[in-house]
Order: sequence, then structure tokens, then C-alpha cells
Amino acid sequence: MTENQNIEYKQSWHDDYLKWVCGFANALGGKIYIGKDDNGKVTGIDTYRELLEDIPNKINNLMGIICDVNLLDENGKKYIEINVPRYTVPISLRGRFYYRSGSVKHELTGPSLNEFLLKKSGLTWDEVTEPRATLQDIDEPTVRKFIKDCGKAKRIDIEEGITVPQLLDKLHMRNEGQLKIILFGKEPAKFFNSTFVKIGRFVNSDADLRFHEVVEGNLIYMKDRIEEILNTKFFIHPIEFVGFQRIEHDEYPVPAIREMILNSLIHRNYLGVHTQLRVYNDRLMMWNDGTLPYDITEEDLKITHMSKPRNTLIAYACFLGGYIDSWGRGTIKIIDACKANNMPAPEMRNEQGGFVTIFHKPISQPESQKVPDNAPENNPALNERQKKAIEYVKEHGSITNKNFRLLFDISKRTASRDLADLVKKNILAPSDLPGVGSIYTLNE
Repeated sequence: MTENQNIEYKQSWHDDYLKWVCGFANALGGKIYIGKDDNGKVTGIDTYRELLEDIPNKINNLMGIICDVNLLDENGKKYIEINVPRYTVPISLRGRFYYRSGSVKHELTGPSLNEFLLKKSGLTWDEVTEPRATLQDIDEPTVRKFIKDCGKAKRIDIEEGITVPQLLDKLHMRNEGQLKIILFGKEPAKFFNSTFVKIGRFVNSDADLRFHEVVEGNLIYMKDRIEEILNTKFFIHPIEFVGFQRIEHDEYPVPAIREMILNSLIHRNYLGVHTQLRVYNDRLMMWNDGTLPYDITEEDLKITHMSKPRNTLIAYACFLGGYIDSWGRGTIKIIDACKANNMPAPEMRNEQGGFVTIFHKPISQPESQKVPDNAPENNPALNERQKKAIEYVKEHGSITNKNFRLLFDISKRTASRDLADLVKKNILAPSDLPGVGSIYTLNE
């Protein structure tokens, strides 16, 4: 038997291993074997008599819990088994809290500790009311939009003419006059300063940030606004022409992007830091605070799995509004949408105390977006902006003056001069479209 989420092997005892006991007690429970190597082979321990008395006393005196400590024997070699039960109340060691996740022991601090203590008390973050908020802090147009969405989804009966307080009560968003503000608040950041989402456009490296946007507001507003900003300012829509018809293609599959945004807003840890969305030339990455539930692995996301939302009230309201389906299919829908668009499978994993989703563009481009083999990316007569513009057209199929300016943070006059020079050299060909302006494609 090898080490896993619930088993730890140690060849000898050190008091520092009390942290492992604390971590198991706060998670699912587990067993620690003293006198075994990392492969589970019994090496034996000579001080077992002292440890049989010492270990239980230290566990009880320092943590206030009781664990079974058993002496075992294999081929004459003695070893000790510490059987740690799962505790429903938070357990601390010298005022510090530890938690076993996977095969790693973590010390819980800050937002992670707050979330852990809430969970141990039978609450989730969104069940805690905000005593400073009043009905004046609720955005009524958002509430009315939500009611309209509920009517379309047909998952709950809402009486005609229902008032804002009545709806909040129906959704359990109000308790003894105190409100839960994140879904419908006018300015949730007044009460929780990390509720916003930051979107950045990066080009050559993570240090090469060209521009960024910050999206603030309640969840109902942000879910639509993030998608709108991505489409208008961050995504490039490759263009092709079929006869006289102009066709725009999506850079990433819309259902996958929408699901990613919803997952990040609904399941994030709002006690932590803000959500970050990074747009690169070849990939899109979204990170939000809060890891997966301890009993759902990264591999489980690729198959049917149980829905275990971090914020149960938020998730339930979003289900009623028709935004999610609450069957644990969100990640599968993301994977399927990528497959349908001939994109690589997305990366979805725990990272740096949160959860990250990464979309990668297809390695091979459609024929309509490929640059001829003799494309002059390395032409010494071109400046670096022009060379990168050609690479951009190779990837996206076309470029506009606005795209050029955003990529290099330059004036319209400079962008026009660079593009005109590429046209003069017969590298790019302009197409003027009413209401759109000039779109530059490769000169065949």
C-alpha cells in the first residue's frame, strides 16, 4: 500500500508530525504509520513503548482530540498506526489550523481559514448576511432582469408583481432584515473589495501587458459584461469572404467561454483575491481564488461528477435563472465545445490556491488563415511591428488599424503608416467595408 490522501508513512516520530494529525482531523481522517518507509515497507521502530504513551497524550493535550494509537508487528519488526478520525468541528494545533488535501498538508490562513471555519460551522460564505447592507443597496433593474430570466427558464414560479424584499426572502437572500449582496447589489465592492474581475491583454510574455480592463458589479451584471468586453476589446474575429458575404469566426467557442465565466463567478472564494483573465496570442487563461472541493479531483472534471458548489445559495439562484444546470456538467460542456471547434482539450486544474482554466488555440490553422510559405516575416526592410503584424495575420486571418494600435500601443497615424507600407510592398491587401473600415489580409 502506497501513500495517498488518507495514508502517511514515517520511519521515525517527530513532534512536527502532529501537524499531519491535525490535517487529517480537519479533512477526511486518515492513518499515519510510524516505522514504514515511503513505499510502505516496514523498517521498524525501537522506541515504540515510549511512543505508545507519548503520542496519544500529546494529541489530546495539544489538540483536544482522541486518536487510536496501535502497535503492529510484521516479521518481528514493530511499527505504530495512528488512526485519526474526521472531526466535524475545527481542530487547531497551538492555535494553527492544518488541512490534508490530496497528499499535501496545508496550513490554513487568511481567506482559506475563514472559508474552512465557515464550512465547519455548517455555513457557506454566501449564507452569511451583510449587516451593513440595506434594501437601498439592491439594484432593482438587476432583480427585474433575474425575474425575467427565471420566467424563461421555468424552474421556479414567481408571482406577478413580486417585490424586491419578497424575492430576496424567496431566494433566502435575506435573514432578519440583513442581506446577502453579491447577486443583486449595486456596488458589492463596498462590502467585499475583491469581487471584481481584471482582464489583461498580453503579447510577448507575462511582462508584456498592453492594456487591461476591470469589471465590477454584481454577479448577474458581470457574467454578461465580461463576455461583452472580451468580444469587443480583446478577441479578434478572423474574417473570410464567401463571394460577397463577409463571415466572422469566433476566436474561441462561445459556449465554452460562457461556461468558464459562470464557473469562475459562481464557485470562487469571495473572501480571497479578485479573479484574473489573461488573453494571449495563442491562449486564454482564467484564474479564480478557491480550489476544487477536496473529494473532486482534476480528472473527475473530465467525466460526469457530482455538483458540489462552494457557494450554494449563489449556485441555486443561478440555476433558477437558467444560467447553469446544477448537474456537474459544466466542465464537460467546456471540453465538448472545444472538441467541436477542433481545439485542444482545455487545461483545468488547481493552481496557486485557486483554480485555472486555459484554452489553447488550434495548432493548425484553417487554410483560409494560413500565410503562404514565402511570407516575408523576416524581411529586413520591415520594422518589428510590421513583422509581428504579419504573424498576427497568419494567426487570425486579418488585421485592422484598431487591432494594430492595440497590439503595439501606438497612435493611429503610426499604425496607418506601417500598414500603408505593407500594402505598398504588396504584402497586405486592404478591403474597405461600409461601417467597418479597412481590413488588411495577406496579398495572395
